[in-house]
Amino acid sequence: MQGAGTALHELLVSAQRRGCLTAGVYESAKLMNVDPDNVAFCVLAADQEDEGDIALQIHFTLIQAFCCENDIDIVRVNDVAKLAAIVGPSEDSGEPRDLHCILITNPNEEGWKDPALEKLNLFCEERRNVNDWVPTITLPE
Repeated sequence: MQGAGTALHELLVSAQRRGCLTAGVYESAKLMNVDPDNVAFCVLAADQEDEGDIALQIHFTLIQAFCCENDIDIVRVNDVAKLAAIVGPSEDSGEPRDLHCILITNPNEEGWKDPALEKLNLFCEERRNVNDWVPTITLPE
């Protein structure tokens, strides 16, 4: 599990540097509707207090279904604060952004292969083999 957490951290940093990261439930839903083939990976994040947010849980269910239907690997993270520390505020406004859903898209560069993404794809495949369709990953400190 810890290896997957480190790989997710590396992937988020790399994707943000390359401009391949979309954050926010609504922004992610719009992107998946317009260009689902460009989505490479999905992260759903919720803290303990978010578990009671019915609207957010409905969004998560719909996003999970969409990802499964389109063969997009998906993981959960239970610490939005750690995600915020990795991803940071919005580059445009400097405001904190909605990190409940993060999509990693394919960059425009041909042949780009991120080792962290490949590691996470393998992790997700292994978890699916034991019927864990949306595994939870713990981010490193």
